[in-house]
Amino acid sequence: MAIISNFPHSYYKLHLHIMVYRFRNLSILIFVAFTFQACNFSSTNSTNTSPSKTRTADDDKKDQLLLAYNPKNADKKIDAFMQELHLKKGFNGNVLVAKNGKIIYANAIGWADYLHRDSLNINSQFELASVSKPFTSTAILMLAEEGKLSLDQNVKEFFPNFPYEGITIKLLLTHRSGMINYVYFADDIWRAQHKDQRKGMTNTDVMNLLAEYKPTPYSKPNKSFHYNNSNFMVLGSIIEKVTGKPYAEFMKERIFNPCGMKHTGVYSKAVYDKIPVDVVGYDRIWRRSVAQNFLDGPVGDKGIYSTVQDLYLFDRAMRKGKLLKQASMDSAYAPHNEMKNGHFNYGYGWHTFEGDGQKVVYHTGWWHGFRHIYLRGMTKDITIVLLCNLTNASLLKLDDLYKIVGMPVVRRSAYSGNGSQVASETESAEE
Repeated sequence: MAIISNFPHSYYKLHLHIMVYRFRNLSILIFVAFTFQACNFSSTNSTNTSPSKTRTADDDKKDQLLLAYNPKNADKKIDAFMQELHLKKGFNGNVLVAKNGKIIYANAIGWADYLHRDSLNINSQFELASVSKPFTSTAILMLAEEGKLSLDQNVKEFFPNFPYEGITIKLLLTHRSGMINYVYFADDIWRAQHKDQRKGMTNTDVMNLLAEYKPTPYSKPNKSFHYNNSNFMVLGSIIEKVTGKPYAEFMKERIFNPCGMKHTGVYSKAVYDKIPVDVVGYDRIWRRSVAQNFLDGPVGDKGIYSTVQDLYLFDRAMRKGKLLKQASMDSAYAPHNEMKNGHFNYGYGWHTFEGDGQKVVYHTGWWHGFRHIYLRGMTKDITIVLLCNLTNASLLKLDDLYKIVGMPVVRRSAYSGNGSQVASETESAEE
């Protein structure tokens, strides 16, 4: 202390300022470091509480375990049923059945391309037709979670020249828009204008046709349930508008890749001269293969090609909350229409069925030689996937399969748009 007191006062004051300056800088560094750590913690914590959008090598290993299946351990009752369905009812396609996270039966039965005698294999890609709709609804709900759109938004907010008033995203998701099916009026216009039948029309083409021709709606918005492809074609267009990306690119980045769906893609005739898959669709009999045309261009209502295994991976990812938060999934699986026949309803991109104390969400597909059904038991963890490339009545004969696995029988009315009638073998409407 004596030494310090002998220093000049000005030197002592300067030394004190230097100490304060250093302490202040140190405090700032400590604060910055603490803030950085806090941000890291907040980011990590946020990632843990929201759906994951990235994959790791560990995810691939888990998927390999999920898809592990030895045909020698096939459920004998299911195998006997499927062989009979093939031989007596004409089933031709791929099938996968899983219970409680384990595949108990998987098989590829019949021809992928009858003309060239190419057999199906478990990785054969089928045009999913309307089984594409649950994927579109999932994408819409993702964007809603991110605040990029609201289910109550009017279509006109995205497309000002859209010709109809009062149609919201929610009405599109639930098939309550009242629009007619674009497939029918666009087909007449495209042919009348002598457009190239081999080149697919785009979603933009269809949206422009709606704006120009203003086809008379089936009913007023929100009056009743009326299933048709226009709803999900418009949703596909909204996805492209909001994200600034092609539907195919967004689905790959945000759904297919995160789920490990390595054999799934969106293929539009507006992009591909020839769809790059080997499975050919047939209409009831082998000599009637169905050629793809301009109506295979629009996407959102259809256009996804996939396998039974990839659909199972999608099922597992949804159950584990990898894509959507629980509240969004609950809203998707909730009935949003009037109950039909005491069992059937429609949520956001999913048919719903309630029976025998169980809830099942599912979707069917029927388009250009392909016919499918994809069922997910919510009460019991059961998944059934049947993808067919021969459009006959075989999928109306699944009662015994449901009974074998412990799922309520949903065949009756499963293929009709509103759950009020059974689609017959000769019905020409495609969904």
